[in-house]
Amino acid sequence: MAAVSIAFSTPETSGKACPSQARPIDLVHLAAQTMGDKGLEIEVLEMFSRQSRRILQDMSGAAPEALAAAAHRLKGSARGVGAFRVADAAARLEENATDPTRLAALGAAVIEAEDFIQHLCR
Repeated sequence: MAAVSIAFSTPETSGKACPSQARPIDLVHLAAQTMGDKGLEIEVLEMFSRQSRRILQDMSGAAPEALAAAAHRLKGSARGVGAFRVADAAARLEENATDPTRLAALGAAVIEAEDFIQHLCR
C-alpha cells in the first residue's frame, strides 16, 4: 500500500517553478491543452500571435474601458495557450487601464511571446 500512496502523491518541488513556466509560452501547458498534437500546437500559437497583435493595435488610443475589455480578452487567450506572462500583464492592465506603463509592459510581453512563437514555428 505504501508504494501506491507514493506513486499517486503530489511530487515535492520545494516551491520551485516548473522549467516550462520560465519560457514565454509554457509548452507543457500547451501540450496538455492540445493533447500533444504538435500540428495543433503550431496552429493555436500562430492564431494567438495574430490575435494578440490585433488586440494591441485595437488598444492604441482606446478609452480606458475599451482597454480593460481588450486586456480581458487577451488575458483569457494567453492563459489558454500558456502565455502566462502575457496573461499576467493583461490582468494588471485590466485592473488599471489608465496606467501607460502597464500597457507598455503588456506590449513587451506580447512581443516576447511572438518572438518565441516565431522561433518555434520555423
